[in-house]
Amino acid sequence: MSPGATSDMAPGRWSALVWLALAVFLAMSPWFSAAAILPHLRALWMLTDGAAAWLTLAVQLGFVAGAVLSAALNLADRATPQRLILAGALLAGVANLGLLVADGPIFAMLLRGLTGAALALVYPPALKAMSAWFRTGRGVALGVMVGALTLGSALPHLVNGLGGANWRAVIVITSLLAAVGGLIAWHVRPGPYQAPAAAFQPARAWQLLTGGRMGRVTLGYLGHMWELYALWAWYAAFFSQMWSAHHLPDPARGAAFATFAVIGIGAIGCYVGGVLGDRWGRARLTVLALGLSGSCALILAGLVGAGAGLPLLLAVSLVWGFWIIADSAQFSTLASELVDPAYVGTALTAQLALGFSLTAASIAVVPVLMRAWGWPGAFVVLALGPLVGAIAMRPLIRTGSKWGVGQATPPGGAQEPGLGQVITRKNSGG
Repeated sequence: MSPGATSDMAPGRWSALVWLALAVFLAMSPWFSAAAILPHLRALWMLTDGAAAWLTLAVQLGFVAGAVLSAALNLADRATPQRLILAGALLAGVANLGLLVADGPIFAMLLRGLTGAALALVYPPALKAMSAWFRTGRGVALGVMVGALTLGSALPHLVNGLGGANWRAVIVITSLLAAVGGLIAWHVRPGPYQAPAAAFQPARAWQLLTGGRMGRVTLGYLGHMWELYALWAWYAAFFSQMWSAHHLPDPARGAAFATFAVIGIGAIGCYVGGVLGDRWGRARLTVLALGLSGSCALILAGLVGAGAGLPLLLAVSLVWGFWIIADSAQFSTLASELVDPAYVGTALTAQLALGFSLTAASIAVVPVLMRAWGWPGAFVVLALGPLVGAIAMRPLIRTGSKWGVGQATPPGGAQEPGLGQVITRKNSGG
């Protein structure tokens, strides 16, 4: 253990991690509630493929709008994260419940957009709140947080699989879970490393993400996001089609359970990614995860084209689901370590806003690609994202030696951990 490391281990940090992770897991559950019940909504409202896609896209676009506004106002650095999480979770739950009275896709899209905007007050502040509890081992801590997000995103598919045709139960349960998550976060006290409230600087977000090493981190994160939510949003439709092609009964139910497994296994990937990021270095871990997830996309494309059986398709999909999210928290951790501490919340929110803007494009393009070239063509295009991301991140591995500790000064003037310290660590504790 390096000198002074014990002073970086705040008492109660593991308890805070457990409660905040549980809060995120519950609060983010409305995110994919509409995607989980999409077959029911298609039948109810006679939705076209385009309208069905917009129901999913509306959440992404709403999140982007909420995150952009939050970043411009520096909300995550000017307000208590716990208050933002509570407000966002309650608003998301109410907007999600609105689907019960929606009379058509237009109103439903507006509600889904509002749900996404509300969740922009949950996820970035939760990452900042956890950063205030951890200095050493932050990669693992944020990995657990993103793992909670992953499980929360998978939860509606499990509820749908268990609930069968009762799609209203999915909406009610996920809305209630969001409210409970917000209340849990409200009772978690602030961490000891929380920076004082920042000054209002609307242009700060863009400056934080585009300078020097953070520019490469941002590009790597965008490559990661290009494939992530496209897989999460469309996997149920893909596996349902594969299920039907094998003439098996109840494809919607089978796809619901498969999708829960493929998304949910990413929670383990987040933890493993955090451990490896703290031990090996964050850039090295991100390049590994991007390479493996992109390879899985290409392998799955080949298997579908060759008419492979469901067990093999699901096995490769599970590996993809594991590695596609394993690097996500490490991009957030890099942002929290490389930028001015007073604007960590703004940087995280802006990073997410850019990433989710790109997910809207990738989600929209998947059905177009699928109609033109089938699922193999769609998977090949998704693999381009991690390729670009790995190319962007690879030079950061070579910037510092494994044991080196460099120093640099970020735009905000605060001391930034050197890349040798951030990218690779001597201690397994980060």
